[in-house]
Amino acid sequence: MGISSDFGGPMAPGSGDRHLTRRQLLALTAVGLTTNAAYADAAPQGQLTYGVHISLAPAWFDPAESTGLITPFMVLYALHDGMVKAMPGQLQAPSLAESVTASADGLTYDFVLRQGVLFHNGDPVTSDDVKFSFGRYHGNSSSLLKQRVDSIETPDPLHVRFELKEPWPDFLTFYAGATGAGWIVPRKYVEKVGDDGFRKAPIGAGPYKFVSFEPGVELVLEAFDQYWRGAPHVKRLVLKVIPDEATRLAALKRGEIDIAYSVRGELAEELRRTPGLTLKPVSVQGTFGVYFADQWDPKSPWYDLRVRRAACFAIDCKGINDALTMGFSHVTGTALFPDMYEFYWQPPAPVYDPDQAKQLLAAAGFPDGFDAGLYFCDSSYANIGEAVVNNLREVGIRSKLRPVERAGFIKGFTDKAYKNLIQAGPGAFGNVATRLESLVVKGGPFVYGNYPDIDALFPLQAVELDHAKRTAILNKMQQMVYEKAIYAPIWQLAFINGVGPRVAESSFGRIPGFPYTAPYDELALNGA
Repeated sequence: MGISSDFGGPMAPGSGDRHLTRRQLLALTAVGLTTNAAYADAAPQGQLTYGVHISLAPAWFDPAESTGLITPFMVLYALHDGMVKAMPGQLQAPSLAESVTASADGLTYDFVLRQGVLFHNGDPVTSDDVKFSFGRYHGNSSSLLKQRVDSIETPDPLHVRFELKEPWPDFLTFYAGATGAGWIVPRKYVEKVGDDGFRKAPIGAGPYKFVSFEPGVELVLEAFDQYWRGAPHVKRLVLKVIPDEATRLAALKRGEIDIAYSVRGELAEELRRTPGLTLKPVSVQGTFGVYFADQWDPKSPWYDLRVRRAACFAIDCKGINDALTMGFSHVTGTALFPDMYEFYWQPPAPVYDPDQAKQLLAAAGFPDGFDAGLYFCDSSYANIGEAVVNNLREVGIRSKLRPVERAGFIKGFTDKAYKNLIQAGPGAFGNVATRLESLVVKGGPFVYGNYPDIDALFPLQAVELDHAKRTAILNKMQQMVYEKAIYAPIWQLAFINGVGPRVAESSFGRIPGFPYTAPYDELALNGA
């Protein structure tokens, strides 16, 4: 059976990931996965250089360490490949797996691997590598996945069978996108060099091979001519770390880089006005909000719902959007769930009302406001944090911005090392349930405290096979997150980038909701 829209095929706008029922047989085929015919016969040529807005972390070279955020997939889509992954037009497109079938009772998933697919060292990709990759996965939602998978069988080198303990509609959503468990690494090589050795010199099955990495400076990749989709068009990719936005734009204008990630505010306006440069805003599944990490502490001001609601009224979401992302971001009223996700519930629009914020603070016993401590954020989005901190200060909530480089920020967040206020920016593939698991429900990697009434609904939706009933449960959970003001919403990010004149195909926006350039093998340079 070919793909239909019910099985993660071509998507309607805002459709998000599709669902499976016990009565449906999933059969994913390689529809639409051919490369651009205009470059099909050309050998890889030239070098494309990026200005990357963050320092790259070696942990992002290993799918087993996926954090549940989108950032590592910037590298994974180049170095590695997944059994099933988001691709243009398909959120669950077959990749290393030629086909996937689900049994009628929803308990068995059979993956058939493509013949002749190779890792960068020449080893074939086999079912043993698939089983090994799942077993060593210890990143986001690893416990949830492994609790629900009863066994993994490998009847032959090209066949993998997952047996679930009970039907789970989100198995592919977690396996294929929300985690790195379905991204495959070579067992023999990993066992030879160890986990540390693998991070230093990763080998995958993706379109680009690892060449070198200088922390804080650059990552260099080279085209893998034997990639199963065909050789990439660009011979070499260089990802240069340039944390400062003005410096990135200047490098793009001078032709020192070809693509600049994340250019905002007045710099984005300058980019748009510059002849030869192209502004590339991408609507992504990254959402931003302020997490009240101490809301479960009775001694904290944030324990009072009125204080959290005051903070929500204090943030000028539209003004920040207009100033920083030229109005391209979506001000939706939620801090966690992108409007393109399946099961999305639309909350009331956010209201900017400083007077109402002050009234709520006074009613809560803080007529003169209070000192709110540190406001932690990813340093690459410190300008958002600055705007929010200023908004909060205007109503009497006084906090101090503490930017942290992204890898360190994520580690501190998941280690529960922060207090006070945390600027969260989840952006991983998935659906509403995957976001709830990571950011709201007890035990999630970014969860500092929990509400039992929300937790009680999560296992119910996970096994509900009636789509309408499951939607109702997940809508209720989103409504509860909103009513409890667990987060103050900011926006759904528009990731604004710049492209130089040498680039013929940047691949921005090809994969719905993905902020970076992918598929990498479809990148192309003019005259190459």
